[in-house]
Amino acid sequence: MYIKSIVLDGFKSYGNRVEVNGFDPEFNAITGLNGTGKSNILDSICFVLGITNLSNVRAGSLQELIYKHGQAGIIKATVSITFDNRDKRQCPVGYENHDEITVTRQVVMGGKNKYLINGINVQNKRVSDMFCSVQLNVNNPHFLIMQGRITKVLNMKPPEILSMVEEAAGTRMYEAKKQAAQKTIEKKDAKLRELNDIIKEDIAPKLQKLQDERYQFQEYQKVVRELENLSRLHTAWTYVQAQRAADQAAERAAQAQRDIARNQDDIAANCGDIRHLEEQITALSRTLEEEGELGALQEELGGAERAEAASAAEERAAREAEAAHAARARLLARALHDDTAALATKEEELQAVSSRFERLRSASEASAAALTEAQARFLAVSTGLEGGSESLQDQLMAAKREASEAATRVAQGRMQREHAQGRLRALQREAGASGAQHARDQRDIAEHQAELDRLQVRPVVRGWVRAGEGGERDV
Repeated sequence: MYIKSIVLDGFKSYGNRVEVNGFDPEFNAITGLNGTGKSNILDSICFVLGITNLSNVRAGSLQELIYKHGQAGIIKATVSITFDNRDKRQCPVGYENHDEITVTRQVVMGGKNKYLINGINVQNKRVSDMFCSVQLNVNNPHFLIMQGRITKVLNMKPPEILSMVEEAAGTRMYEAKKQAAQKTIEKKDAKLRELNDIIKEDIAPKLQKLQDERYQFQEYQKVVRELENLSRLHTAWTYVQAQRAADQAAERAAQAQRDIARNQDDIAANCGDIRHLEEQITALSRTLEEEGELGALQEELGGAERAEAASAAEERAAREAEAAHAARARLLARALHDDTAALATKEEELQAVSSRFERLRSASEASAAALTEAQARFLAVSTGLEGGSESLQDQLMAAKREASEAATRVAQGRMQREHAQGRLRALQREAGASGAQHARDQRDIAEHQAELDRLQVRPVVRGWVRAGEGGERDV
């Protein structure tokens, strides 16, 4: 890929549109008198290639590249370069189908800057990447070698020459991209660590909390569903029970209707019997009146009915009293049984405490004897009477230790004896109270039994009934 033509319009000293043709694919030289614009053509090429160091094109800002700084009515500078792209071996990536590539750069007063490739507006980075893909990076330090730097280049050391060759070959561009990528990776790693810390410290606890709440909510929904199912089952069961109760009530109602009908039949039959009896009573009354005895019999009948009512009331009262006394007797019998069992328990506890008291008293007496013996030994040791191979000091310490242990056992025995005596007195009081209660219960049972016997042997109440024409008899 090489330059075929350059079009300048409003760029530096070229106020009007100028097109330069006839470039050679291998070597080109620009010649002319001083001030004819030779350097401006090279500056225009660097301008299109995207140079960033404007000092290499002898300008302080992009506006200085416009013809007479925009004072002559020209407010923009435009440079277009047409490249021959028929050699596909050196073709930029993505432009294999284009035999010519036209790159245009335009700067307008006010700082507005734009790039065009084949008439399509593109960004600066796309133009830079296209030129870098064919080793045309104008921003490399050794891309342009000015007149004053030729001697410096000739005097370069091998590492500097290698660096220049790398720049010319285009590998330095990839080194720069590598460094930029490494910086980006470092930034992304730092951001990733920050995100991991945020996840670990903030998001993970919240997520765990939300998971716990989700589990609790699921359990709540499960309980709610179970409650709904149980509620439906309870409603169904209630309905079935109500239906069953309704059926039973209907059956009872039908039975009651049948009973009512049967009772009505009985009532009708009884009414017939009553009418028949009334007729008989009327006939008998007429007969008695005729005989003159009806008044006396009615008076006697009234007295007998009153006596019968009084006897019935007295009998009911006697039966109720008998039932009450029988219930009271059963209660007293149960209380007597409980008191007897409690008394037996208390007696067993009393025997246990008494035996324990005897053991403690024996232990106390043994401890007192041991204390006396220890004191005697202590006195014997203190006076030098204790024999054996032990020294006087050892015997004295042993005697003191035995005396202390004996005193401790005596104190413990006294405390246990006092406790046992207190427990014995308490049990004796409880046994006395239980015995008194038992005696009272026995007296109550005897009294109620006598009352019950008295009620059972009372004489039978007398009443009067008529025995037909045979006269009167008592029952």
